[in-house]
Amino acid sequence: MPKTDSATKITILIADDHPMVREGLRSMLTAPDLTIIGEAGSGQEAVAQVKALRPDVVLMDIRMPDMDGIAALEALKEAQVLSRVIMVTTYRNTAFLLRALAAGADGFVLKDIPRNDLLATVRAVASGAARVDQQFLQQVLRDLAETQPLEAGETALLEPLTPREMDVLRLLVEGLTNQAIGHALGLSPGTVKGYVQTIVQKLNAADRTQAAVKAIRLGLVK
Repeated sequence: MPKTDSATKITILIADDHPMVREGLRSMLTAPDLTIIGEAGSGQEAVAQVKALRPDVVLMDIRMPDMDGIAALEALKEAQVLSRVIMVTTYRNTAFLLRALAAGADGFVLKDIPRNDLLATVRAVASGAARVDQQFLQQVLRDLAETQPLEAGETALLEPLTPREMDVLRLLVEGLTNQAIGHALGLSPGTVKGYVQTIVQKLNAADRTQAAVKAIRLGLVK
């Protein structure tokens, strides 16, 4: 299980096919509560290393030889490895983000992320939260809302949303995690999770990302 005790170092594995990038990430992650326990230069090597070392957090590049990072993530999920995975990429690619979220990524950041933001992301993901580059996520949501036309019968919700569900939906569309939504609304993460599941059902969506997109397309939130 990922470590949450502040007295215990968070173990990290870096997977990227470029040695200079790995060196840069290693330098950025120098902190008293973090320790790098392994590196990998390909998707297949990443899967093998993660299975062997069981790090708390994996920083996984998307474009790598042998097996791309998302395929490696899928392999780790299939093997029920509990390491939490942050996808790291240079590319502001909508398909990459949606594939990563669908595969169960715990985080998604761009390689130009500031050091303090990277440290905060690693610590948050290690503690059980999810972190996605917010600016990129909002861009993706806007693009999807604009490019995906409404289908016949899609203008109606399966059930109306309650005022509290609308509060949660607005923050969900902003890209906040359940923990952050709970903090903003004075609710426990478990309670927020229940609201999100209900919202997804009422919007007839597959997941929270699709629910956010559909909410924008329906004009429920801006």
